[in-house]
Amino acid sequence: MPAITGQQYIDRIDALQTYISLDGEIIKGKISEHPAFKGVIQSQARLFDLQYDEAVHDSMTYVSPTTNERVGMSFLQTVTIEDLTKRRHAAREWALCNHGFMGRSPDYMNTTLMALASAAEYLKDKPNCFPDHLLNFYEYAREHDLTMTHTFIEPQVNRQRFYYEDEELTIAAKIVDKTKNGLVIKGARLLATQGGITDELLVLSTNGYDEGKGFGFSIPSNTKGLKFLCRQSFVGGESTFDHPLSARFEEMDAIVVFDNVTVPWDRVFYFENVEVANNFMNVSGFQAFTLHQVLSRQIAKTEFVLGVVQTIVDTINIGDYQHVQHKVVEVIVTLETMKALLLKSEIDAKRDAFGFIRPDQPTLQVAIQIFPKVYPSFTEIIQLLGASGLMSIPSEKAFVADDGDFEHYLQSSRDGGEERVKKFRLAWDLTMSSFGTRQTLYERYFFGDPVRLSSMLYQSYNRENLVKRVEDFLSEN
Repeated sequence: MPAITGQQYIDRIDALQTYISLDGEIIKGKISEHPAFKGVIQSQARLFDLQYDEAVHDSMTYVSPTTNERVGMSFLQTVTIEDLTKRRHAAREWALCNHGFMGRSPDYMNTTLMALASAAEYLKDKPNCFPDHLLNFYEYAREHDLTMTHTFIEPQVNRQRFYYEDEELTIAAKIVDKTKNGLVIKGARLLATQGGITDELLVLSTNGYDEGKGFGFSIPSNTKGLKFLCRQSFVGGESTFDHPLSARFEEMDAIVVFDNVTVPWDRVFYFENVEVANNFMNVSGFQAFTLHQVLSRQIAKTEFVLGVVQTIVDTINIGDYQHVQHKVVEVIVTLETMKALLLKSEIDAKRDAFGFIRPDQPTLQVAIQIFPKVYPSFTEIIQLLGASGLMSIPSEKAFVADDGDFEHYLQSSRDGGEERVKKFRLAWDLTMSSFGTRQTLYERYFFGDPVRLSSMLYQSYNRENLVKRVEDFLSEN
């Protein structure tokens, strides 16, 4: 079947009847109509509808090599530099549709699966590895335009570098049995963003010290024994005046519990192989490909932040102050730096061991050093510029009942009271609401611990030629 529409996505997720628990209650009925999920599901549906927008149809989809149907561009394997450019354009269109606030829009996980499938050859002839299963699932996901979430993290029971769980106490998900039907998994994993509102759950373990925790597979979200235990919803309410971002883009995060879940053998990619569990993610180019998508999203988000910052400046007429100009320029510099790095990653792309073109990983590793550090400063800039204006923000209901006081006393140099408050409520939702503060934490740790990421860049960045250059200079007479 070809790329799906938004309504097909909604109907499919509703039909799953996935086990989702929120505030201690199991959600029954259509998940697309639940207040905690309605907004983000509608926003996600618009992404799929964009695939059928005549203006961008050719850039959002491509012809499947197996069915000749149009399928989502985020599944495209990259054989040429032009393919990377196509992927970037498609990622940007989706990011612009949600202004970069949906970190788990479908193209992120589609990219992850594409990267793994492109390196399936690595699994060939290795014990307990099934490259054909991975390739078959990649093709199935591409042809059915599946949505996926994932879990990469174990519960924070003990953060020592080496921690072995008590055999009698199962907390982190692990293999507890192997049957003719498949692996049996018991335990929990974190942190499934969009958990419960996707077709599939992709599970990739990198804990190679314990063979029972080393596995890779994907299963439908409504698999028997699979539970998504959600945190409190950060949707402030349905009013897009009061909560312009959370009402639309609150993705939800969930703990995933495996209650003796059977993973069919044809959905198992690898298990009980320490080498593969430790290395496959890096070998596959997961980091390079996904960072290419992530940076596209973060650029769109930075553009939106810059728009909010300038809106505040213009609304209350503070653009002549140099300290204000300095703050705006901080955002501009970040934006242009990230745009340059994204393009450089394509210019310096290289063919990998499996015959595919990868964006330059060191360049993208530099980019992912920047955004987690500067994004919290963006929220501070908006708070400093908005000041008390971020507190004087009556609700939509209050304006309906207003006898003219709000409209008069909350006006700005260029807007009436209601229009000014609408803009400042957006700034508040971006930086001070539960949704906004979650966004800040999310960007801090989107790709992992920033210190660990710095260490990875330190260890992988080639500096030998530069050292030799210095030594050659010192040896000159």
